[in-house]
Amino acid sequence: MSEFQIVALIALAGSLLLVAPGLAGRGMTLSKGLRLALVWVGLFAIVTLFISVISP
Repeated sequence: MSEFQIVALIALAGSLLLVAPGLAGRGMTLSKGLRLALVWVGLFAIVTLFISVISP
């Protein structure tokens, strides 16, 4: 793992630490959060597959 990947992981962890209390304050449960995350991952996967199919 390069130093750039380590810095990116630290930034990602820091972002999650900043966002998690805000979501908990709005009543976001862990299961609801995971469900929403899976929906977003699915949307990005579908768009990526669509673009890769239609591009020459």
